[in-house]
Amino acid sequence: MGSSPKKTTLQRYLSQLQQHPLRTKAITAGVLSGVSDVVSQKLSGIQKIQLRRVLLKMIFAGGFLGPAGHFFHTYLDKFFKGKKDTKTVAKKVVLEQLTLSPLNHLLFMVYFGVVIERTPWNLVRERIKKTYPTVQLTAWTFFPVVGWINYKYVPLHFRVILHSLVAFFWGIFLTLRARSMTLALAKAK
Repeated sequence: MGSSPKKTTLQRYLSQLQQHPLRTKAITAGVLSGVSDVVSQKLSGIQKIQLRRVLLKMIFAGGFLGPAGHFFHTYLDKFFKGKKDTKTVAKKVVLEQLTLSPLNHLLFMVYFGVVIERTPWNLVRERIKKTYPTVQLTAWTFFPVVGWINYKYVPLHFRVILHSLVAFFWGIFLTLRARSMTLALAKAK
């Protein structure tokens, strides 16, 4: 007459990840991106949370970053037949850093400028020309380490989740960095 104990939140999440991996990763990426933006806004001194911005960032992460990561990691594992030796992991990291990483950053900068900030394309393009190289070079200082850990030690179905968690902090870093650059430019004028 034993009734099964209620599943914990983690158990329910893992069950969803198993049954609906794409959907779960997309939702996770979106939620983490939204929470990251709320934290970023608070830390950068914004008094009233810009809900539109939060929702648009969630849409980008859930609609593009999560699914793109899901398919990218799945494809790499199939292409490299699930190998985790040092040489294969290095190849995966290099491929990720030369393809998905630059694409993610470039598309996000375009989306952020055009959709979120509603900035005219010519100004967004100029901002990207000035800041994209620094953003990508900064990403290359630590995302290869994340990639190495991901490919060497993390099971395939958790890779997008780990990346989304790191992106949570990366988003806060970029927001605070942009804020400090804006303040420095304002003081210089």
